[in-house]
Amino acid sequence: MTKIAPFKALRPVRDKVHLVATRPYYSYKKNVLKAKLDTNPYTFLRIINPEFGSKLKTKPNTKERFNLVSEKYTEFLKDGILIQDKEPHVYIYRQTKNGHEFTGIIAGANVEEYENDLIKKHEATLTSREAMFTNYLDVVGYNAEPVLLSYPHEQSIDDLLVEYAKTRPEYEFTTTDKIKHELWILPELETKKMVAAFEKIPATYIADGHHRSASSAGLKKHRISKGTSHFENEDSFLAFFIDENRLKILEFNRLVKTLNNLSEEEFLAELAISFTLKKIPAAKKPKQEHQITMCLNGKWYELNCKPSIIDTNHPVRCLDAEILTQSVLTPILGIHDLKTDDSIEFMSGAESIASLEEKITKGKFQVGFILYPISMEQVKKVADNKLIMPPKSTWVEPKMRSGLTIYNINE
Repeated sequence: MTKIAPFKALRPVRDKVHLVATRPYYSYKKNVLKAKLDTNPYTFLRIINPEFGSKLKTKPNTKERFNLVSEKYTEFLKDGILIQDKEPHVYIYRQTKNGHEFTGIIAGANVEEYENDLIKKHEATLTSREAMFTNYLDVVGYNAEPVLLSYPHEQSIDDLLVEYAKTRPEYEFTTTDKIKHELWILPELETKKMVAAFEKIPATYIADGHHRSASSAGLKKHRISKGTSHFENEDSFLAFFIDENRLKILEFNRLVKTLNNLSEEEFLAELAISFTLKKIPAAKKPKQEHQITMCLNGKWYELNCKPSIIDTNHPVRCLDAEILTQSVLTPILGIHDLKTDDSIEFMSGAESIASLEEKITKGKFQVGFILYPISMEQVKKVADNKLIMPPKSTWVEPKMRSGLTIYNINE
């Protein structure tokens, strides 16, 4: 059974929604972020970066900085840039990118279900980041970017989504990245139907947002320990629920700066122990699982895993990202921690092969590996067995906007 919580969203007024809602600040390059802040007084980035244009400077991730964020948020409310719905609702959100529609619902996800592993995880979280986000939530009192949760197909949910999406949306706008966004506010009766339909779902899976989920659960514990837990909304956190069949999972590719003092010939000889190698005339993506394509100093190869390195009985060790780590990155290239080693970088499958090849031919990297995308079934198998995916295994779409629907924790 999955509990979803209707809530009174704080959201932009209709004429400013395209100016307020934004990609997360960390997704922007510094010069682009500055340009956004310079030219758009309504962007939610102004709340996240409250010191922009001010001589006042505080240290990042401190209570002083978080207080400024809270003050800027209050300013947006007072100025009428943000409004709050008077009654709790469930919201339908649809994002259309390159002709692919991502349709789902925005609602509160249940903290207790997270704690009881009915919201299933496949990534490890860093305690320091959890603590930082928990402190942030405690001060600012809201969630602005939904966690992405997937659920197995349920026809009654699909029927409700399809039927109501025939009506005119509250918001309809397209952003400069050519992505179309639509939002519907479900009335009371349809909201109750949606809540009931989700009760048929046995469990959901975190597709994106492990730290945000963990920090929301941590906030409830933190406030209980301090004796400051007074609000019903602390029992939930902001989430976008989407049918797992509508998700798009792309690969995360690897770029390595060094061959660990090996010549090209020596490196290829080492690879031949675990893979069958085939030189190919041009760049291409793998066509199947357990096939990796590699760009080595501008030359392209196809690597097919030998059966001896595939552990088909283990949910993690059978994944190509883990096979690459255990058979190449660690033993041959000397990379022992993918999270901290600065000789490796990652590139999402949303970026072009040409971009990867260019980075290698310009000499910044010596070798790049393109992986076959992991399936949702593989993600679920890892989560169901309470295991952890290798770092940077999946690039999941849709990517959500911040500030479109804001969840008030202190309510």
